[in-house]
Amino acid sequence: MDDQFLSNEEIVLAARRNLEQGPWDYLAGGAESETTMRRNRLGFDRLAFRPRVLVDVSNIDPSTDFLGERLRIPVLLAPIGSLQVFAPEGAVASARAAAAFGTMPVVSSATQPLLEETAAATDAPKIFQLYVHGDLEWVREIVARVKAAGYKALCITVDVAVYSRRERPMLTRWSTPTQRAAVNRSFLASLTWETLDQIKELWGGPLMLKGVQTAEDAALAVQHGVDVIWVSNHGGRQMDHALGTIDTLPEVVAAVAGKAKIVLDGGIQRGTDVLKALALGADAVAIGKLQGWGLAAGGADGLRRALELLEHELTVAMGLTGVPRLADLTPAHVCRAEPVVPAHEMSAWVNMPGGRLV
Repeated sequence: MDDQFLSNEEIVLAARRNLEQGPWDYLAGGAESETTMRRNRLGFDRLAFRPRVLVDVSNIDPSTDFLGERLRIPVLLAPIGSLQVFAPEGAVASARAAAAFGTMPVVSSATQPLLEETAAATDAPKIFQLYVHGDLEWVREIVARVKAAGYKALCITVDVAVYSRRERPMLTRWSTPTQRAAVNRSFLASLTWETLDQIKELWGGPLMLKGVQTAEDAALAVQHGVDVIWVSNHGGRQMDHALGTIDTLPEVVAAVAGKAKIVLDGGIQRGTDVLKALALGADAVAIGKLQGWGLAAGGADGLRRALELLEHELTVAMGLTGVPRLADLTPAHVCRAEPVVPAHEMSAWVNMPGGRLV
């Protein structure tokens, strides 16, 4: 596997060869006009580095601490529903790749197999992501299962009060196994800060809030004792015409003022993207599309290789920016610049013009 893929662009192309049109569109696409998804990439494309020279970068360390665990690089695996359409093992494949590489997966409650089976797949730490599909008693039961399975933290996703129109897979009438299942979405629509307080009390451990896009909600999250604020617009798959996450990040960082950790997803495709997000105040990032492409290209080994390539890009960027350790990184290492290519979901790779591999 190490010799097969020399770039993540090759992994994306291999994933395209292995996936049918429906699963490919589900992973690669966004909501409606896909404006939010493109803005996610545009935000990164509009940032440039301000490299510093004559800094000793003979020993570069891209690792970080997160929730008491040492991560080889500050990149989590984002929760993705129906991972089994990309690799037969589903979330187990992601968990094994994360353990082999040295990071943490955030396991979706909307994927197979059962949360207990994924937890038992490796001894490495994992985070569980929850969609609230029931009343408080339903939440109590699933939280008890998550605790018993030994998950490190609980992540509540809050940007799915209404399910969006994801039109790429609509063209082939394809839907995920999760969408085909009978799910009561009224509980997601009625989720409030008070509900979050109840879940926090039931859980009693580190709590992550995924789907924060404004300073106002970030400040409220801090007031409600959230440990990790996750800046996310669902990869551009929920609200169309929202800001890109990297553009939202500075106001969230200012509102949080160091009182919680910050994770960002949305458009992360290269090590330079990771470095830009960290420079602007994120403590870690998460990959969704790249995770799915890695799994589709080669299962757990394909995803592990995607992480290795991301790590190599990150260390190169750190060395050339004059940042031997992530703690040395500051907002002064980046600045605004004009993008040079049209933004789309794969605009980080020059050989994929237009963004649609149909």
